[in-house]
Order: sequence, then structure tokens, then C-alpha cells
Amino acid sequence: MEKRYLDNRYAGPFCQAAYPSTDIVLAVDIRWPVLAVISAGGALGALARYGLGVAFPHTPGHVPWATFAINVSGCLLIGVLMVVVGSQKLLRPFLGTGFLGGYTTFSTYVVDIQQLLGAGKAVTAFAYLAGTLVSAMLAVYLGYVAARAILIREMP
Repeated sequence: MEKRYLDNRYAGPFCQAAYPSTDIVLAVDIRWPVLAVISAGGALGALARYGLGVAFPHTPGHVPWATFAINVSGCLLIGVLMVVVGSQKLLRPFLGTGFLGGYTTFSTYVVDIQQLLGAGKAVTAFAYLAGTLVSAMLAVYLGYVAARAILIREMP
């Protein structure tokens, strides 16, 4: 696929600015039911994340354990989801892209790292950065392996 540039930045394949010619038509098949369940799941996941953040607040400049727990638990559930929920037309987008996408918050994770750096806690920021990444990836793997082990054991 040819990349198109605008102001020396890659505009992305779905950005109209990437295709200045009106002769180019993007074929995007919008599946409204899928979009609806992703939206509903995302709203519910974001509410769950917000609730946990309010229940377990952190002081700026300190390790945000709630964000860490949210991201790691969300990744664990993503691993489980990969096994338990097959290619169901609406359930997988609702739970995966929607709920867990709204629940996990890697943008807040980055802001938390910036706040730690701003507070002069570079070592803590790096430990949080690396610890979250390693823990999140490990959680996906463990969720996947555990779900497979349970399902295989339960199958006759």
C-alpha cells in the first residue's frame, strides 16, 4: 500500500487527507451492529475503570497501583477471551474491543509515567513502565494458557 504524506506526516490509510484526489474512494464496510456493541462495551468498560480509579486513588508522584491493576487484569481477561470466546459475531467485539478496550487504559499509564518523571522519580517511572509492560504481556499469556488448560480438562 502506498503511503501518502501531508505536512511530512503519515496521515493514515483512513484519513481523507491521505487521499487528496476525489477519484479515490475508500471501501469501508461499516457494520452498525458491531459498532453498536463495541460502543456499549466501551462505555461499560470505561465506567468500570473509572469506578476502580475512584475507589483506589493515588497521589501524583506515587505509583498508580489502580492503573497497574486495571491494565494487568484487563490483559489477563484478554488472554482468557482469546480462548473462551470464539468468533461470535457480536460477543467478541463487545467484550474485547469494547469492554476490555474501554477498561484498560494505556493512555493513563503514559500520563502516570510523565507525572512520575515530573516528580523527579525517574527510577520509579522506568520500573512502572517496564513492570506494567512485562506484567501485561505475561498476564495475556497466563490468561490464555489457563483458559486452554481448563477447557481441555473439561472436554470429554
